[in-house]
Parts: sequence; C-alpha cells; structure tokens
Amino acid sequence: MNGLAVPTGEGVYPLLLHYRQEMQEELQQLLAYWSAHTIDPAGGFYGSINNENIPDPDAPKGIVLNSRILRAFSAAGRFTGGQAHAELATRAYDYILHHFLDRKYGGVFWSVDAAGDRLEDRKQVYGLAFCIYGLAEYVKLTADETALATALQLFHLIEQHSYDREKGGYIEAFTRGWQTIGDLRLSEKDDNERKTMNTHLHIIEAYANLYQVWPDAVLKEKIAALLDIFDRHIIDHDHGHLRLFMDDDWVSKSTLRSFGHDIEAAWLLQECAETIGATGAIQRFRQWAIRLADAAAEGLDTDGGLWYEYEPATGHWIREKHSWPQAEAMVGFFNAWQLSGDNDYLHRSLQSWEFVKRHLKDNRHGEWYWGVYGDYSVMDKEKAGFWKCPYHNSRACLELVKRIASFT
Repeated sequence: MNGLAVPTGEGVYPLLLHYRQEMQEELQQLLAYWSAHTIDPAGGFYGSINNENIPDPDAPKGIVLNSRILRAFSAAGRFTGGQAHAELATRAYDYILHHFLDRKYGGVFWSVDAAGDRLEDRKQVYGLAFCIYGLAEYVKLTADETALATALQLFHLIEQHSYDREKGGYIEAFTRGWQTIGDLRLSEKDDNERKTMNTHLHIIEAYANLYQVWPDAVLKEKIAALLDIFDRHIIDHDHGHLRLFMDDDWVSKSTLRSFGHDIEAAWLLQECAETIGATGAIQRFRQWAIRLADAAAEGLDTDGGLWYEYEPATGHWIREKHSWPQAEAMVGFFNAWQLSGDNDYLHRSLQSWEFVKRHLKDNRHGEWYWGVYGDYSVMDKEKAGFWKCPYHNSRACLELVKRIASFT
C-alpha cells in the first residue's frame, strides 16, 4: 500500500485505533486457543476438535491443517516475538518434515493417520502450495536452510508435473507417483475439473511468499504468468466474479459464485503483484481489487455477514455464513477502502467484524465456529480440523493491525 493516500475524515482515526486494538486482542486469543487445545501429546497437532474442545485422537491429520498452523505461528512468532509461538511453528515444521514428506516420489501426502503414517498419498497441488506457503513463512522466522530447500523442492515438483506447458496454468492433482488421476477434487463438494480457481489462488499466494525469501527471476516470471492467467481466464470480465472450475482450455465449467473467494482474491492478487514489483500488474490488480470487492458485496446480508455461495443458473443461495469468508471480508473491504477512500468499504470491513463478534466468536470455548445457518444457529462442525485452521482469521488480524499501524 506504499504511496497510497488514505483519507481519514472526521471520526475515522479513533475508529481505526479501536479496530486495531480489537484485532491485536483477537489475535492473541486465537493463538492462545491453538496453543492450549490442539497439541497432540502423541505428536504434532490433533486432526479434529469439536465445538466443546474435545479432541478426536483417532482423526486423520491433513497437510492443509499442518501447513496452515505452520504459517500462522511462524507469522505470529515474527510479529509478537514470542518464543512459545516460534516453538509451535517448529513443532508444525518438524511434523511435516517427518510425516508428510514423500521421500520416494517427492511432494507431500494429502493426509496421514493419527499415528503419523501415510494415509491418502495423492499429490494434491493445493496441498503442495500450502506447504510452500507455510515453509516460506517459517524461513522468514528462522532462516532455516532445510525449510527453504524443502520449499524449493516442492516448487520445482509443481513446475515439473503440474504446469501445463501448452495452455498455461496448473493441473489439479496426481497419483502418488505423479501419474494422471481420475478424481481430481479437493473435496466432495467440488467439481471434478482439471483446473480450478482455488488451487491457482493458493499457488500464486505460496509463490509470492516464497519470492520474499527467494527472489528468483524464474519464480518472478511464474508469479507474473499466474497474474495474467487470473486476468485473462479466471476473473469473469462481465460480472467481476471468479470462475471456479475450468478445463484444460480454460473453458468455464461452472457458474457458481463463491463470495469468500471473490473478496480473498481481491486483496491477495494485488499483494502478489506488489510483491514482485510489476508496475503494470499492480495498477491492473488495484483496479480488480475494487471490482472483485464489489462483486463479493453482492453476497452481503443486511447483518453484515457474507453468504457462502450463489448459483445463478438456478437462483439457489447457500444460506450459510462460514467463518473464513468473514475474515477475508474484513481484509478485502478494508483494502478497497485504502485504495478508494470510499468509507462504504471501511464500513463493510467493520460490519464483517461485528458479525463475527455477534455470531461466530465462541466466547465460552474460544476460537470461531465453523459457521452459522440463516437463522444464526451454529453449524455442528469441528472447531479445528482438516479444513478449519488458524489461517484466515489469524491472518486477517495480522493484516489489519499492520495496515492500520501504517497510517495511524
């Protein structure tokens, strides 16, 4: 955000100071929750914990959860200087190194069992990307040479096996030995397509984080190429939403709209362009940041919460408000305010946080619920687990603290 003048206006300055204070406090509470409740005495972190903080000691452990823990506590360790946070980052790093790395075929397993033994050994590129993301953050914290070398190995494997040299972009998944696989889906809810927005978003996020510790020219070119792919193929120029599922030729295979991903991409793609200092791309993705934020705002309810998804082909809304889109809305709308000076965006960011406090934050047991239904009843899904991680919410807190501190 360097060089951007952010208008304040009467009453905005104390509002921002209060917002920053609440984000600092929330960050500490989130880190305290994961420090107190998720450590598995048998090794690493529990694979699942319910809303009453009761762990399932037999639950599988996923690479996404462990990579996101690694990223969260590495970033926290750098921000707070707390030794306990750094130690938990190292715990996550060691567990990935000893249990998730595939020493025969390269890459990382999608999951291991509760004892840390190989379970699902497919090569899901989304999982490799998140591992790179976490490892790069750990390198920022520790300057660990093995962590950097491991991140680079994963980067080269993605480029060797997943990169589509003819059409550009990245193929979704492979067998353990990097052969073609029939079912490429991240989860049962996803379409079975070769290229997805979600994986491309987290590849570019991971590559940009890696670039900050390894400013390599080839890596820079890969990030620039991914930005171009988002501009030409993934962002729909007609309505400003992201296309979610595509074939090898970038033909869209779905009309589904994911408001959380729209608002997440709004600020992340801009950040990636700024990371590599690509002047043209920075200008372009600052424009897209506003357009994507406006598209995401179509999913806002009057209570400030962001609905999960909408299918325009059928007019069907998924009337759920998951926690992670609210966290991304806090950052994405704030970023749009920084770019535009339009206080409506700042209001949306603050309203997203108010929604979290009213309906998602568990004041009794800690952390945020997975989500709520349209009647505000809590979704009976895990508090921590394969997908529920200290990623979106802790990152939102850190982002907002840093952004507000930069001009207050």
